[in-house]
Parts: sequence; C-alpha cells; structure tokens
Amino acid sequence: METAKPKGSLMGSVTGSVKEFFRFDASVGILLIIATMLAMVIENSPARVYYDALLDVTVAIQIGDFEIAKALLYWINDGLMALFFFLVGLEIKREILDGELSDPSRVVLPVIAALGGMLVPAAVYMAINWGDEIAMQGWAISSATDIAFALGVLALLGTRVPSSLKLFLMTLAIIDDVGAIIIIAIFYTSNLSLLSFAAAGVILLALFVLNRCKVISLAPYLFLSMLLWAAVLKSGIHATLAGVLAAMFIPYRTPEGDHETQLERLEEDLHPFVSFAILPLFAFANTGISFSGLGIDALLDSIPLGIAMGLFLGNQLGVMSFCWIGIKLGLGSLPERATWLHLWGVSMLCGIGFTMSLFVAGLAFESESGSAVANPRLGILVGSLLSAVFGYLVLRYGTTPAESEAESRAKTVAATQEASAGS
Repeated sequence: METAKPKGSLMGSVTGSVKEFFRFDASVGILLIIATMLAMVIENSPARVYYDALLDVTVAIQIGDFEIAKALLYWINDGLMALFFFLVGLEIKREILDGELSDPSRVVLPVIAALGGMLVPAAVYMAINWGDEIAMQGWAISSATDIAFALGVLALLGTRVPSSLKLFLMTLAIIDDVGAIIIIAIFYTSNLSLLSFAAAGVILLALFVLNRCKVISLAPYLFLSMLLWAAVLKSGIHATLAGVLAAMFIPYRTPEGDHETQLERLEEDLHPFVSFAILPLFAFANTGISFSGLGIDALLDSIPLGIAMGLFLGNQLGVMSFCWIGIKLGLGSLPERATWLHLWGVSMLCGIGFTMSLFVAGLAFESESGSAVANPRLGILVGSLLSAVFGYLVLRYGTTPAESEAESRAKTVAATQEASAGS
C-alpha cells in the first residue's frame, strides 16, 4: 500500500533544492549570468527608461553639515562594493595568518602566475591602444580575475581537475585581488583632500589601538569602519579601499568558549550577502549594454578589442609563461597531480574578469560619456565568455578525470603491499 506523502513535502523539497543551489560552488556565477542577461534584456526593451532612471535616483545621507548625496549607481559601486572589498580583505588576512598564503612554499608559484596574469594582459591592451590617451586609462581592466566565476567553472568539472589546482587558482586569484587593490589605490585616486585623508589616518590609528589592546567585540571595529569609509570617500581615494583597510584590523582571536575567531565568524556571516546579493546587484547595475546599432565593428574598436584580447590571450600568455619560467628556475613546481594542460586551462579561466574588470572599467572611464563606458563592458563580456568557454573545454576534453586523494593513497598502499609480497 502506497504511503501518503506528508503535507508540505513539496514545499520542503523546493526549500531543500534552493538551499542545495546556494551551497553549489557555481551558484554565484549562475546568478551573475542571470543578472547580466536581465540587465541587457531590460536595456534593449521599452523598460530601458525605467532601468536608467532607477540607477540615476539620488540617495542622500546627511548629518548636520556632513552630506553624501549620490546616484543609486554610485552607492552600489562605491558603497555596497566596499563590503565586497571588506570581505576580500578578511579573506586575505585569514589566508596570510592561517591559510594558503601562510606557507611560502605554496605561495611562490601562484605569486609568479598572478604577476604574469597582471603584467601581460596590461601589455596586450596597451599595445592595441598605444597613442590614444583616453583609451590608455583602461590599461588595468584586463588584469583582473573574477574568483567566483573562475572557481564556479572548476566546480562544474568535478574530478577532472585535482583539488590542488583549485587551491592554486584560489591563491592566484587572492593575490590578483591584492594587486587590483594596489592598482586602484595608486592609479585611480585623484583630487586628494588632506583634511579627509588626515581623518582617515586618525580612524586607522584608532582601529590599530583597538587591535593591539586585544579588544574582541566587533561593534567598535564596525562603527569605526563606517567612519573610515566616509572619510576615505571624502578624501578622493576610492571608498572601496576603506573596506580592505578596515578588514586588516578585525581581530583574529577566538572569544572564550567559542571555536571560531571573530574574523572567521564575520567572514562567514558576510559571504552569503555579498555573494548572492551585492555581486548580482552590481552586475545588474553595470552590464546594461544597448545593442542598438551595435555591430562587429564595435568589438573591433581599440578599447573593447584590447580588453577582450588582454583577458583571453594576455592571461594565457602571462600565467603560462611566468609559471614555466618559475618552474624552470626551480622557484616552484606544478600543483600536485596537475599537468601542463591543466595549467593551460586554468590560465584561460584567469581571463574571466567580469566583476573586478567591470569595477576597474567604471573607475577608468567614469568621467567619460555613456558611449565610452559601453565599449569596455562589451570587451569584458566577450573576453570573459571566451576565457570561460575555452578554459572549460580544455579542462573537460583535454584531460582525464583526476584520481581522488583517497584513490591515490589506496593505489600507493596496494602497490607497496604487492611489492612486499613479491619480495
């Protein structure tokens, strides 16, 4: 006799499926793709006027004479993205203190690869745009790697890539983020306000004192971090850098009776919000490209062509050549159970710029007209798409499924036992 299904089983099944989706490594990339497609559909429909009007809505915060009044797009790119960079900063600090970046022997090759992945794409872009003063402002756009997308593609490949390769890519992407932060701080800062800069310095000193006094409570750190963001915003330095700076002072200490440090707990709490809300919202707000009158000649314009070639070809050349040189010089070795073909596929995935590339593009061309801003987006989308598709194909069809670590150990034990029996 068939047992009746309990009431609510359908809802429970749907809820379970949703929870499973958000645990899937590629889910962030899927949401970013959906947000991008939605933005492009709206931008090329009669609803375009509402999309543009929404992003132009002025949102203001005022306390006495202090006022910040900016368009909604600005709040997304400079406000919410500061939380993204804050999370990146937390991740970097944790990895340095107790992660992949804490072991020098495991960091050398990813550092070399990240260096190649930043220098060569920039060189490719500059070679295509040399002599164009406006276009040269975007030299750093193709030097960024979107870790969420790249790791998402690897997740789709399962056992075809060894776990060591995933750690290699993650470490490379983290180092790449550090490089992007330095580039933003040095090359995309203008009109410095000394008073606001001094205020930011005082707040950083207060955060340092809190940390040195071993204050564990997060409340004073978060309050000062918000003040730091406002001060950095007014100083002329890009406000998102406040997120990275504040993260460096969050205590990596475990409260009494707990098993997680304050930094790890904060990182865990922020991760879902940043991954599944802020990043898709950023993609939705920044990828509305109008296809009206857009032909192949638009992609062949020097700006999008330089970005696309920098992402797709520059990263392959940079990561592979620098890794080859580093290994030949004895500075590092291939990740465990990985081949050169694996490394080539990963070097392609490093060309998925997307979130970080869009962010840098917004900084590089923020003072230019709307048409000048659309071209970089086209290059980023094409270059990232080529890198994702070809990187996936190389790793999917050019390699065989990697043995799991358990299988590898089992084979080693079996071979040892067979050798012992034979002797």
